[in-house]
Amino acid sequence: MIATTGRVLRQLRHDPRTVVLLIAVPTLLMVLLRFVFDSAAEFSRIAPALLGIFPFLLMFLITSIATLRERTSGTLERLMTMPLPKLGLLTGYGTAFGLVALVQVAVTSGVSLWLGLTVAGPIAWLLVVTLLDALLGVGLGLLASAFAKTEFQAIQLMPVVVLPQLLLCGLFQPRDEMATVLQWISNVMPVSYAVEALQAVAANPEVGADFARDLAVLAGFAAASVLAASATLRRQTR
Repeated sequence: MIATTGRVLRQLRHDPRTVVLLIAVPTLLMVLLRFVFDSAAEFSRIAPALLGIFPFLLMFLITSIATLRERTSGTLERLMTMPLPKLGLLTGYGTAFGLVALVQVAVTSGVSLWLGLTVAGPIAWLLVVTLLDALLGVGLGLLASAFAKTEFQAIQLMPVVVLPQLLLCGLFQPRDEMATVLQWISNVMPVSYAVEALQAVAANPEVGADFARDLAVLAGFAAASVLAASATLRRQTR
């Protein structure tokens, strides 16, 4: 697992465009958002939710494409001939992308706070929730790579996996004000819990039981997606 993590990180180090996409793009989007509203109060209202959405979206996209590239190039096939459990192999990939997500979250959150984002609760909890959401993107990206045969198909999965969660997570309309059926659907979408947790940290000095539930749901979904990805991992040749 450690060897796999190191190899993926070395590959990312030699791919500066991907690193820029992962680190700089969400930060630039938050800067853009700050000046779109031109109001620190309005920025503080919407920024916490987007701190969860941007890392999730980008980590899903990059992880699914990068893992699929490993499959199509035969690298993953060769690694599977080694005496390493499939779950351990994918955990290595997840750890590598998780470390990148940690840097991404730290930079994006730090810049957002510098731009005037006000958070009533502990900043540490804001970082934890954002990181868990990015790791959720990694887990779902690993899972999505199992159902795509080309990079274009991996990109096509993004509207199926990401956009419904974006629309129903409570960013545009409070979930309790949606139609009942949409509330039910949003209740089984993990990004809804990330947005709820981030909004709770931003608005309340102390976190409560609902916040702990949101964290548990996020962590559970992230772990379950990696387990599901390992279950779908198959060798193409025998």
